[in-house]
Amino acid sequence: MESKESLLQALKEVEVWEKKQKDLWFWEKLGRLPFVLLDRMTPKFIREKLGTAVDEMAAFLETGGTYLVSDEAVYSKFRTRQSDTGGVTLNKHTITSLPLKEMNAVAVQMSESRATFATVQGATTGIGGIFTLALDIPLLLGTSLKILQEMALCYGYRPEEKRERLFVVKCLQFASSDIVGKKAILDELSHFDDPATEKDVIAQLQGWREVVVTYTENFGWKKLFQMVPIAGILFGAYINRSTVQDVAEAGMMLYQKRRILERLRQAGE
Repeated sequence: MESKESLLQALKEVEVWEKKQKDLWFWEKLGRLPFVLLDRMTPKFIREKLGTAVDEMAAFLETGGTYLVSDEAVYSKFRTRQSDTGGVTLNKHTITSLPLKEMNAVAVQMSESRATFATVQGATTGIGGIFTLALDIPLLLGTSLKILQEMALCYGYRPEEKRERLFVVKCLQFASSDIVGKKAILDELSHFDDPATEKDVIAQLQGWREVVVTYTENFGWKKLFQMVPIAGILFGAYINRSTVQDVAEAGMMLYQKRRILERLRQAGE
């Protein structure tokens, strides 16, 4: 187990990242403006696909739906590093005791793997412009939910538990929020593991439909470029890769912070 000093240093690094997240690039703000225009241009069958994404999010929160991931893919990454983990037999109980540096290393591996997948996915759905865009948004939502669950598993949290799926949705919401939203979510998540505020956290997530709306609005003018056939290949690949990287980074940092704080509490902090 890490020393108190190393845990505090790791916590400081996460807090530096959090401060950087409270600023939003001008073009990201601008990117939200044309969504009204985009909505007017969007054919009915694409709007129906967005409705499907909302329904799938509901299924994920209730049961995990088709997005619930297996822990084996994550554990196999840890096993390849077994010589560095002291020969610990990996299961859902022992993984929580692994060194933070091992958790971070595997989280980075999982992030890179999903980002590569998203790049190919974005390029593929970008071929047909606006017509294949209908397929892209639900697929990207699914990839984002899966990488966040993998981040949870890397740090010893169990996405098959409903409460942990609520945390996953909060991470997704954080990644697609503006500066005000990010600050509010960080404040909420800082009390997520406090038994006294558990009901409040769950109540705040009753507006999960807003998460999907925010998530789709976040594409803004960037998705307008993907509507151009053939050229959409390049835009789709870039947009999907950067989106999954942002989501994975948010999950890695927020889950890492939870694990650090839990270890500090166990150490009597």
